[in-house]
Amino acid sequence: MNSYQQAALRTAAPKEKHNELFHLLLGLVGETGEIAEKAKKVVRDKDSDFSQWDREDLTKELGDVLWYTAVIADYFDIPLAEVAELNIAKLADRQKRAVLGGSGDNR
Repeated sequence: MNSYQQAALRTAAPKEKHNELFHLLLGLVGETGEIAEKAKKVVRDKDSDFSQWDREDLTKELGDVLWYTAVIADYFDIPLAEVAELNIAKLADRQKRAVLGGSGDNR
């Protein structure tokens, strides 16, 4: 994860660039929205048959989301591996306590 993050940073603007964090956050939301928009079209045009989703296209869009995530994490000096490890630990804890479903960050 950290190697990916370092590679992603080679194509990122400097942290000091005016409004760079805002740009990154909007980019993350935009790329996530692109995935949602394409999912909507699978629902609308393909009767929700997600086996028909263009796998290569989805992979590219997920890559864009990962890039923004990696660069935003670096903006706050957070290694991407730490993000991944913390997320897996959080989900494992929820699973152990049988609270994977439901809502709320601190369940």
